[in-house]
Amino acid sequence: MTDGTPRTAGAPEPAAHAELPAAGAEMTSLERTALYKSLGNPLRRRILDYLGRHGEANSTVLARELGESSGTTSYHLRKLAEQKLIEEIPEKSGGRERWWRSLPFSHTTPDPATMTTDEFEAARHLALLKIDIDTQLFRRAHEEYRGPDGWAHVQRHGTWLTRDELTAFMREYRALLDHYGHSRETAPEGARPVNMRFYAVAEPMGEWNGEPTGP
Repeated sequence: MTDGTPRTAGAPEPAAHAELPAAGAEMTSLERTALYKSLGNPLRRRILDYLGRHGEANSTVLARELGESSGTTSYHLRKLAEQKLIEEIPEKSGGRERWWRSLPFSHTTPDPATMTTDEFEAARHLALLKIDIDTQLFRRAHEEYRGPDGWAHVQRHGTWLTRDELTAFMREYRALLDHYGHSRETAPEGARPVNMRFYAVAEPMGEWNGEPTGP
C-alpha cells in the first residue's frame, strides 16, 4: 500500500519521531509505527489537509479555522515538522509567529508479515480510517458523475497479469500521475485539487468456473 501527500491538495491518504530518514531512505519499524500513528491523528490530518489546500498557515490561523487553541495547533505543527511532513517558511516567520507549508510525502507500507505487533496495529488503525474516507469519496464520485468529460470518474476493469507485470503497471501509473499532475504552486489556470485512488486485488489462487486463477 502506497501513501503520499497529493501534489494538488489534501492530507496524506490515504502519515515517526524526530529526524526521519531522507526521502527514499529505509525507515525502521519504530519510525513507521510513529508515522502511522501521526497520520492517524485526526487533528494532524486536518492540519495537513488545510496546508495542502491553502498553501500555508500559522498556529493562529489554524486555531481559528479548525476550532482549536493556538497552543494545541502549535504543538502539532512542531511534531509534524519533526516528522518532515511540513516545514517552516523562514521568510514569513519572525519572533513567535511561525508560518508553515506542507512537504511532498510518499511512503510504501511493507509486508504486514514483517511488522511488529505495534507497527501492525498502528497501520491497521490508519488503514481503517482511510477506508472510511475512501468510501465517502467513492460515493461522491458516483453522485457527482456528469459524463466522461466531467470532474468525477469511476472505472472498473479486470484483466490477467503476472506479478511482475502488475508491479510494472504500478510504476507506470505513478509515472503517469507525475507527468500530468501539478503541485499547488505550479498548477495552471483552471486546475482543481483532484483526489485519486487506485487498488488492485488478484483473485485467490485455485480455480474459478474450472479455469486456473494463478500458479
